Amino acid sequence: MSGHAFASVIYGRLFVTLPVPSTTTDLSNQTIIVTGSNTGLGLESTRHLSRLGVGKIIMAVRTVSKGEAAKKEILKSTGKPDSTIEIWPIDMDSQDSVKAFAERASQLPRLDGVLANAGLMTTQFTLSEGNEKTLNVNVVNTFLLFFLLLPAMRRSEQQTGFACRFVIVNSALHMAAPLAELDAPVIFDRLNDSKQALMSGRYPLSKLLVLYATREIAERAKSSNKGKFIINSPNPSWCKSDLGKEMESFGYNVAEKIMARSTEEGSRALVHGLLSDETSNGQYLSNCHVQVPAKHVTNQWGQKVQRKFFEELVGKLEAIAPGVTSSL
Repeated sequence: MSGHAFASVIYGRLFVTLPVPSTTTDLSNQTIIVTGSNTGLGLESTRHLSRLGVGKIIMAVRTVSKGEAAKKEILKSTGKPDSTIEIWPIDMDSQDSVKAFAERASQLPRLDGVLANAGLMTTQFTLSEGNEKTLNVNVVNTFLLFFLLLPAMRRSEQQTGFACRFVIVNSALHMAAPLAELDAPVIFDRLNDSKQALMSGRYPLSKLLVLYATREIAERAKSSNKGKFIINSPNPSWCKSDLGKEMESFGYNVAEKIMARSTEEGSRALVHGLLSDETSNGQYLSNCHVQVPAKHVTNQWGQKVQRKFFEELVGKLEAIAPGVTSSL
């Protein structure tokens, strides 16, 4: 972990208590999707949304039975009607699953928020659908979901006047991403090469790439008159969750106990992203505020890599679903 990333975790843990989500907006007619919502940050975010009175929450999960169990637990704690939560299957490591989910979601009468919470952290190199698995889940298929849902998001805004929020979980670890991997003729080729991949830094790098794509999408959408949306990327900081289970050791467990936020407190940052206004568009959020990300995001080198990477990502998404990025 870089010094800046470590300082961010320490500051957030010792000096910041995130506000419990609240809103004066009536959410009873809204529909919000949460991926990876049967456990961890997704579960607690869904609980907050239920408590706040969201009319329809779609818990997008890989295993429906686990989703049903989580739904039962959430409704028991919030006292909301069974009809306010639906369980839909999605596997973020499967392009076909993401396509099927998006096709179904595009039929919804309205779409007010998507919390792309499902993610992967591993140091083991595995190819999945032609991509290293962390990249496939955290980046490629997450933005495939975004672009597949974008027409429905814009249509919803035109009908309701409420801009849909698409929120992708980030991390202060983007500050510690191994930048050498990005100095390549074709970035994806380098990252998908098992002999060159720096898997110890792959999760931080995936979050840096999420920031690049988030910022580029927001910038390119400025000149569009196809309907508004808001995309942002909040950092919940280090939280107690199953995400780091592969890293578990005595030292890790002790550090987690001392420095990690509770899962519930971390989820407040994600719900804040869903409730944020247009000032959050294209932004990195930390401690429930817009924050300046690492200098390798904002400086001239970072801007160049951002554009290059995004063009590669668009090419990859177009190969998966021709025409999918034309809606931007």
